[in-house]
Amino acid sequence: MELQVTNSPFNQEQVELLNRLIPTLNDGQKTWLSGYLTAIQGFAAVAAPAGVEQQPASSAGITPESAPAAVSREVTVLFGSQTGNSSGLSKKLAKKLEEQGLQVTLSSMGDFKPNGLKKVENLLIIVSTHGEGEPPDNAIPLHEFLHSKRAPKLEGLRYSVLALGDTSYEFFCKTGKDFDIRLQELGGTALVPRVDCDVDFDEAAAEWMNDVLASLSSTPAAAGAVTSEAVGTAVSGGESEFNRTNPFKAEVLENLNLNGRGSDRETRHIELSLEGSKLDYEPGDSLGVFPENHPRLVDELIAAMEWNADERVTVNKSGDQVSVREALLRYFEITAVTRPVVEQLAKLSPGSGLPALLADDSEFRKIMNSCDLLDLVQDYGLKGIPAASFVAVLRKIPARLYSIASSSKSFPDEVHLTVRTVRYESRGRERYGVCSVHLAERVESGDTLPVFIQQNPNFKLPDNPDTPIIMVGPGTGVAPFRSFLGEREETGAEGKTWLFYGDQHFSTDFLYQTEWQRWLKDGVLTKMDVAFSRDAEEKVYVQHRMLEHSKELYQWLQEGASVYICGDEKRMAHDVHAALATILEQEGGLTPEQAAEYLTRLQQEKRYQRDVY
Repeated sequence: MELQVTNSPFNQEQVELLNRLIPTLNDGQKTWLSGYLTAIQGFAAVAAPAGVEQQPASSAGITPESAPAAVSREVTVLFGSQTGNSSGLSKKLAKKLEEQGLQVTLSSMGDFKPNGLKKVENLLIIVSTHGEGEPPDNAIPLHEFLHSKRAPKLEGLRYSVLALGDTSYEFFCKTGKDFDIRLQELGGTALVPRVDCDVDFDEAAAEWMNDVLASLSSTPAAAGAVTSEAVGTAVSGGESEFNRTNPFKAEVLENLNLNGRGSDRETRHIELSLEGSKLDYEPGDSLGVFPENHPRLVDELIAAMEWNADERVTVNKSGDQVSVREALLRYFEITAVTRPVVEQLAKLSPGSGLPALLADDSEFRKIMNSCDLLDLVQDYGLKGIPAASFVAVLRKIPARLYSIASSSKSFPDEVHLTVRTVRYESRGRERYGVCSVHLAERVESGDTLPVFIQQNPNFKLPDNPDTPIIMVGPGTGVAPFRSFLGEREETGAEGKTWLFYGDQHFSTDFLYQTEWQRWLKDGVLTKMDVAFSRDAEEKVYVQHRMLEHSKELYQWLQEGASVYICGDEKRMAHDVHAALATILEQEGGLTPEQAAEYLTRLQQEKRYQRDVY
């Protein structure tokens, strides 16, 4: 609509100026200008000298009832991230907010001073849930503060939470739910409702971002839309066109078994070419790999449901169709039982036992932790559900993340992985780790794999190359430390390095043995202590080796060493953490409480980093 003197409160000169200016403004500039005018109008009302009459809002064609409330232009975005997803999404959101003229403070929860919450008016939280419903490492301090007696009242706070999780875990998005509930208890008001995202989070995250942008904008229509494709770019490195939503098809250069003959284990060393992708990574980052389901399981599921394997079904919102067999092989997850999927299947088969299963939390947890979809079909008589209806409720195959085992400086245009193959038997049927067995059995040199780089800002070498580092990585947990040492060799870093490594047998399970020995000889690796648990009557693990060297390890900590732990969270990481606390108590004379505070301080200083799973 063109402004005129007759339809606005402006004179002819002002109308002409505005009609020339407004068409040239983009959405962000319009939003900023709207907020600016609102702000100076409020300032003028406060600062006007006594006796000066203010022009009523109605004289500008706006009644007091319809005048929009002033919206704060300052927004704080906090992220809690273990693997980098929340961090990447936060950067994307912050950029979009700034484009809309908002003043943005972006911070990791670990770097944010909790007392600062009292000054925040608009708070956006993006946080993942780790392990068994636990906060990511960098979210722990803020999470604990908010749930303590020191937490302030936050009546003036407006907030919203984007929670990342995985519906195959019992405590889906628990950390995000914790923050949402607690902020509400402290008096905060939700800008928009919390959104809980599964592993395929692009569309849900994009919708939440758009709702947030509209809520924070004084003119919601001006907020530029965020697309799911744009969200996908938030977690990939470099300036490459390839990312999680558009993976690069990397050629397999090598696929070798690292374990010796007679080992109970199979660990694959896989080398992939990134040539032409422009993908870049740093030590500590991960590679996302999209796997395929095992053909045997796919065929057994099709047979149990009595489907025609060649029947066409829809696999995405664009309406693309493939055969049932290809859909189950390449597009949808069939090895995990999640509550949302079971709820939808219960609607498709109300006469089955699924409604009763959903009502029994204890029994459902057992099914969730031990069964796949074939078990569910056989146990609850789901035969008869049409293929198209069944496939429509499944979630996409999630990518598997593996710590990168190479330095790009050592191996330009390549990326290396260390993957342990998972096979076991349950209920008379062989089970497979989806990605690990795909890589071990059905991928050869010359094949391609869809991959992307997952940045991990929470697991990085120290900025100062002279800083000593202590690395604890049993089994495949040693992968990122191969990357660390390769990087330090190429850059000529002078800092001391100490590796604690463990596995079952020295003779068959010493992964990358010749490389560690070469680095020890060349001085890239200063010290290495190993623990092979099955080579002696009494099992010895990496935490035992750490305790054996407690005095020297404590001295390294006093010299400013950074500690890195990679591997199994449920047992190893907890045991190593306990060993560190014991060392601090024994060698530093600290109480258990002081040792815990010491380790927390190391985490806050980024001198204690974990990449656990």
